[in-house]
Amino acid sequence: MSLSTLSPDARREALAAASSGTHDMVVVGGGVTGAGVALDAAARGLSVILLEAGDLAVGTSSRSGKIMHGGLRYLEQFNFKLVFGALRERDRTIKTLSPHLVKHEPFLYPLTKQWEKPYVGAGVGLYDAMATMSKATGGAPHAKYLGRKAIARESPALDPDVVIAGLQYPDGRMDDARHTLAVARTAAEYGAQVIPYAKVTAVHTASDGRVTGVRAEDRETGTSFDVSAKVVVNAAGVWASEIQKMAGAHTFSIAPAKGAHLIVRGDAFDSQTGILARAEDSVIIIRKWFGHWLLGTTDTPYDGDINNPVATRDDIDYLMRNINRILRRKITEDDLLGTYAGLRPLLAPAGNHAATTSALSRDHATITEPKGMVTIVGGKYTTYRPMAEDAVDAAAPLLGGSLPDSPTATLPLVGATGWDAVGNRIPVLAEQYGVPAATLQRMLYRYGAELPDVLAPAGEDASLVKPVDGAAGYLPVEFLWAVTHEGAVTLDDVLSRRTHVAIETPDAGVPAASRVAELVAPVLGWDQARQKSEVEKYETAPRLQTIL
Repeated sequence: MSLSTLSPDARREALAAASSGTHDMVVVGGGVTGAGVALDAAARGLSVILLEAGDLAVGTSSRSGKIMHGGLRYLEQFNFKLVFGALRERDRTIKTLSPHLVKHEPFLYPLTKQWEKPYVGAGVGLYDAMATMSKATGGAPHAKYLGRKAIARESPALDPDVVIAGLQYPDGRMDDARHTLAVARTAAEYGAQVIPYAKVTAVHTASDGRVTGVRAEDRETGTSFDVSAKVVVNAAGVWASEIQKMAGAHTFSIAPAKGAHLIVRGDAFDSQTGILARAEDSVIIIRKWFGHWLLGTTDTPYDGDINNPVATRDDIDYLMRNINRILRRKITEDDLLGTYAGLRPLLAPAGNHAATTSALSRDHATITEPKGMVTIVGGKYTTYRPMAEDAVDAAAPLLGGSLPDSPTATLPLVGATGWDAVGNRIPVLAEQYGVPAATLQRMLYRYGAELPDVLAPAGEDASLVKPVDGAAGYLPVEFLWAVTHEGAVTLDDVLSRRTHVAIETPDAGVPAASRVAELVAPVLGWDQARQKSEVEKYETAPRLQTIL
């Protein structure tokens, strides 16, 4: 069994290891930042325990805009450092770290007024130049100006009476949940113990106030266990302030910003390119999403339940109203497959919150209070790797001295090495397993070099590559792989994050829930009662993120 395999047996072994001895580091939070910290630390030779209260990427990291980008709009805020660093990370990821999960894709900024041409042109030109200067471009195409005729060819969906020209530039499309999973599995490959469904309930401190570890609850069994560590890294995102309070400190606050997105049918928007357009108070983006389109995002202050943000009626109306301003054929609710919402863990400004969260900084901060705890907070998905590096660097004094330099800038994630060679074998794999090449192409961009391993069980049972009815074209082997190798513990893990059935079907894949539960039950050791319970939980969840 590969060390990167997150199976039920691997989880039990990780639990046993976590409560044995004293570790160099325990990381709280299994989003992309926490997974990145675990990878960075393990790759530097540290012993690491990663604890996540729910599923990996269950929070913000599976609810992003699914774009790895520099952030064109941050140039208006003169945050050149953030944009430059994010562009470098975007292209490093596409070129080296996870080319099977992130790739360049064109985006078009539509111009509706003559005065916009020099203003927006200067911004896009600077964005393009900064990407070139980052020296990690990985073959990204350059930005270019498009006139009316070129716009009509690239994006017939745009209304020629409104859009007079456009500027096209590259950014990176990604599968955020699977990318976070790949980071976590790569951390495990280098020795980190990755434990989902382990909720931190207390932070241990010594008599002098120094943090010495945590107490956690195994949410599968209800039992508690203690983890002793030289340093605790708090990477809990919107929950980070609560974790710091458990250690007896309160030096920062989080201002959650909600971002809502809509999944739109593939035939509802006729375009060869994604669109980034000006909205009422920020920008909106519509981009390709595995045969569908993804429209987002809102950027509003949030004071509701941080465990269950949902897209509201106002969010849906805002997004449709703003995109339809520039479309020839308007997107309607009949075109929507589903919606979801996530929270950005932004640092609250001193005093009162800003009037709009879109004005708050996307820079990250590393906080070293109280002693023995390092908190990494803020930032944006694209910059997770340097954020993680900063957090581990900040932990070095607590570990007794200097650490080796981080190797993560050139360390491919699970599934990256040899993925293109596997892609060349798609015709052979299609013939061998009787799976359409288009399906295998879709799978290649989720599993990379592991695609043949995902398909392998079908060598003994051909039914495992027959799509499950009502599951958006996903194959049984994918659901099985989710629990044998990818750490899925619940039916929701399988349908919402290992696959995306929950947001790619108008009914959230509810009709397929029983069949998928039946498939994974033997691997997870579910009896009939647990199997039934999992299906009921999935079917009755407050799933306002889908349109029924």
